[in-house]
Amino acid sequence: MHQAKKAEKETKKLFEKLKKTKLKDLDEKFETLHEKTFQTIDCLTCANCCKTTSPIFTSRDIERLSKHFKIKIATFMDLYLVLDEDKDYVLKTTPCPFLSTDNYCQVYEDRPNACKEYPHTNRKKMYQILDLTLKNTFVCPAVYEIVENIKKEIK
Repeated sequence: MHQAKKAEKETKKLFEKLKKTKLKDLDEKFETLHEKTFQTIDCLTCANCCKTTSPIFTSRDIERLSKHFKIKIATFMDLYLVLDEDKDYVLKTTPCPFLSTDNYCQVYEDRPNACKEYPHTNRKKMYQILDLTLKNTFVCPAVYEIVENIKKEIK
């Protein structure tokens, strides 16, 4: 996402301002732009999130996926997960081992909660996750588009 890198300084500046001011309708602005953007962007044409990053796996995610594969939790963890520097369970490898060549998720119905919530642009208290949102502009074209539109609306 070359465009996101070029816009990084401006985005950081805006996000720092937004974190301090806690703009009352920020969540609403993100939600509206999220809905609008995902009417035109098809994640299956990209799947960059699944190709380049790992979600955090909660204990419930691990239990659900272990059941999905009909294997013991310890086996699932040994096969797929590692503890990261924040002591969160994440995938050992990228791209995601559950991503098919056609960009479909093989475990879609049982996917981790973090995958269900990605790209986190329609949440409450967006000002709390603006650092994550900035990082996601480098991964997800939809997030980049949403953030660029936020800039236009707030200026």
